[in-house]
Amino acid sequence: MDRGLRVAVTGHRDLSPATADLVGSAIHEQLARHAPDIVGVTCLAPGADQIFAERVLGLGGALVAIVPARRYGRCLPAGHRPAFHRLLRRARKVVRLPYEHPTPATYEAANEALLAGVDLLLAVWDGAPARGRGGTADVVEDARQRSIEVRILWPEGATRTGRP
Repeated sequence: MDRGLRVAVTGHRDLSPATADLVGSAIHEQLARHAPDIVGVTCLAPGADQIFAERVLGLGGALVAIVPARRYGRCLPAGHRPAFHRLLRRARKVVRLPYEHPTPATYEAANEALLAGVDLLLAVWDGAPARGRGGTADVVEDARQRSIEVRILWPEGATRTGRP
């Protein structure tokens, strides 16, 4: 499983449906040339993470899921829990962090695990500052400080449901 390109993802959860389609196409374009030799690393959050996981699996790659806390899945919006559990079952490897509840500190720890040993970070990011500790902007900055290649994916016309 350690062979191939190791790619992590970070990104926004609150993507509009049209943006989700655009992001899915952009991720596919970034990964397709490496298929099936891809190891995708993700926390399986709604939005960018789940789109990424679907694309990795669709291209025949392997999935590594980072679970920030035992109750992480229960804290996701109800409509996104089935996809989280389905993708978690399909992961080749699951890294479960030793926390009970998700907090900003657990997300920071998950980001540490996410970036460990990856070759590339795909960031589905509108360029805005993080809304809290451990957000997309922080992951991008951490990756850059570690000299991990970062590719920003924010397709023309992309929007977030939580921002104008």
